[in-house]
Amino acid sequence: MSTGTVCIMITIIGYMLMMVVIGIIYSRKNKDVSDFYLGGRKLGPLVSAMSAEASDMSSYLLMGLPGLAYLSGTAEVGWTAIGLAVGTYLNWLFVAKRLRVYSQECKNSITIPDFFSNRFRDEKKILMGISAVVILVFFVPYTASGFSACGKLFNSLFGWDYHVAMIIAAVIIVGYTSLGGFLAASFTDLIQSIVMTTALAILVIFGVKTAGGIDNVIDNAKATADYISMTSTVTAEGEHVPFSFLSIVSTLAWGLGYFGMPHILLRFMAIEHKEHVKTSRRIASVWVVIAMGVAVFIGIIGNRLTADGTLKALSTSSDSERIVLEMANFMSDHGVAMALVAGLIFAGILACTMSTADSQLLAASSSMSENLIKGVFGIKISQKTSLIIARVVLVVIAVLGVILAWDQNSSVFRVVSFAWAGFGAAFGPIMLVSLFWRRANKYGAIAGMAVGGAMVFIWKFGISTLGGAFAIYELLPAFICSLVTIIVVSLLTGKPDEEITDEFDRVSKAMKE
Repeated sequence: MSTGTVCIMITIIGYMLMMVVIGIIYSRKNKDVSDFYLGGRKLGPLVSAMSAEASDMSSYLLMGLPGLAYLSGTAEVGWTAIGLAVGTYLNWLFVAKRLRVYSQECKNSITIPDFFSNRFRDEKKILMGISAVVILVFFVPYTASGFSACGKLFNSLFGWDYHVAMIIAAVIIVGYTSLGGFLAASFTDLIQSIVMTTALAILVIFGVKTAGGIDNVIDNAKATADYISMTSTVTAEGEHVPFSFLSIVSTLAWGLGYFGMPHILLRFMAIEHKEHVKTSRRIASVWVVIAMGVAVFIGIIGNRLTADGTLKALSTSSDSERIVLEMANFMSDHGVAMALVAGLIFAGILACTMSTADSQLLAASSSMSENLIKGVFGIKISQKTSLIIARVVLVVIAVLGVILAWDQNSSVFRVVSFAWAGFGAAFGPIMLVSLFWRRANKYGAIAGMAVGGAMVFIWKFGISTLGGAFAIYELLPAFICSLVTIIVVSLLTGKPDEEITDEFDRVSKAMKE
């Protein structure tokens, strides 16, 4: 094992041990399930902002965005980044503060299914049950993709067996999350966001210097037709194709997913004071724009480095996501100090994955223990027992994720965009009408959630196969169908009870104070 590899390993092991220590420290702060799943609503503006964005980005920030920019230019990745940036800002602007106030007013709801059920006074727990199932259906494979990413990273770096590496990563993530719960996940997410930011900055500085200056990077991008165009793109096969208006709208629709992401919405519910939301919004929005912009630029730098022979060319979509790994590996060959820095970059990639996986595990665990076992099935258990069950369920879900990601050659990463669409369509419209439409009722909410979730499958595996105008991202049509269903069914059925509308009015009044 080379000196550079040893330095990288030391950095990563040190980073992972730090995550476990944080979990142990915060384990003492969990007195009940409210603390475990929502941190007792004690998050400050910085932690809430950065933990929300770190849990959002996943490995897409340091692998997906640079890889897409490297291979295909700026059109698709540019519109995707714009959609995500706008979605982030609008989610913080319209949803964050109102959800913080409403979730506490609404029987102190501590999970998203709790909030939906309490908001519409669904005594039969139908909304809670559907919500919990949606979270489990989409989050288990989503978590599996995170475990798979960790396994592939260690396998690529150190030659470790993929399965052993994946299990080690899963144990670390489960360890600090099951010990420290929401507070541990949120604080580690803050640390991980710092690691991500540092990794991005180092990559840009090193990459530009290695490429011979920023002018060389830009000239190389201009030399390839359509590479820096926002209306044309370059396929993996080297073909130049127009990026149509429909493609742009479909790609921008990624931003709609934010309104339904449970692991992000929980951060809004956990903010200590509603007055902190404005500060959190500014921090989160600025960080997301800068981070994604830098990630895209890293891909452009990588294109220059392969064009001049510094790095080997990566010709396929899956290979292109390794551009950051190739740059970091190249950096590690330039002495011990640079190898340690390269280790920090690999830790950044790990941070992207871990920060998302821990939040997903908590959301999935809460759906099973709090919403299905206690809510839907009505099993009465003590706070202490509930906390034990929460941790056990979290471990069980992690095991299912490991099993699902066991095949190293599986396309588990493809499920990420599908899961994003599923949450966005099933939860996004109902979240918006819950917060802003006084007339919405439980019948509309149930119908809209069912239609949104089902339409994601129908469009993805049925309608989109027709091609042409139908070959768009399934989130957009599914979101629209869900929203229309909620409105139509609510208007065709009875008005909500006075108790519900009075609560809505109290929240509206509190928002103005």
